Amino acid sequence: MILKTRDYSSEKDYKHYDTARLREEYVVEDVFGVDDIHLTYSYIDRIIFGGVIPVNEEVVLGSAPELRAEHFLDRREMGVINIGGDGVITVDGTKYPLKHWEALYIGRGSKEVKFASDDKNNPATFYIASCPAHKEYPTTLIPFEKADHRHAGDKEHCNERTLNRFIIPENVETCQLSMGLTHLEPGSIWNTMPCHTHARRMEVYLYFDVDANQAIFHFMGPAKETRHVMLHDKQAVISPSWSIHCAASTKNYTFIWAMCGENQDFDDMDNIEVQDLL
Repeated sequence: MILKTRDYSSEKDYKHYDTARLREEYVVEDVFGVDDIHLTYSYIDRIIFGGVIPVNEEVVLGSAPELRAEHFLDRREMGVINIGGDGVITVDGTKYPLKHWEALYIGRGSKEVKFASDDKNNPATFYIASCPAHKEYPTTLIPFEKADHRHAGDKEHCNERTLNRFIIPENVETCQLSMGLTHLEPGSIWNTMPCHTHARRMEVYLYFDVDANQAIFHFMGPAKETRHVMLHDKQAVISPSWSIHCAASTKNYTFIWAMCGENQDFDDMDNIEVQDLL
């Protein structure tokens, strides 16, 4: 298992970042490991995110010196969404089969977590998000049909999309983690526009289903001083609570959002009108 850390960053410092520094602070290009788990530990609300593509062997979730814990989930909870072929996650001996676009919530105190694919020629691609937890909640499988599906946007504004909300309070009890998957319809390129901030939690986006030679323009920063970073398939970006987060692309795409902080109210946000962006 590989775990890399990202330090805190402030709105004041952000104003002085060039493109390379923006990417160093917020963009994660190497999200998934093949037969190995790649993780990034952001000190912003202490989220850990990353992924694994098990091809030739079952992959076991280890701990890391940064956690000072015998097991990864001794003080944490975890959400996993499969964006690849069929696979299985085994938690303390119980097997949870995950098909494409299905999710698993793993509660605090789980000791052994293993990831495997049903077919090495069409391996599972498990995206992971984890945050600190103060209480144990039961591990829960969320099939696609059990997610909360929220249609948003329209073709006229190039933002017709469906939010598939897997790990939300209405579906699964968690301490602070929320997680879901948003898919844009063909001809739509904008997500989360009009944009917003939410001071009570941070967010990480993983962009995928981005075709070769296509790109994501992810916008971030305070409303009066926005910047963009370029992202490609299966790359992630960290969004601090003071930053807007929206994107446009050269073609439709899909992304996973994972949030942690003090508030799980999905609609608790501070909306920003398009005319107020600079």
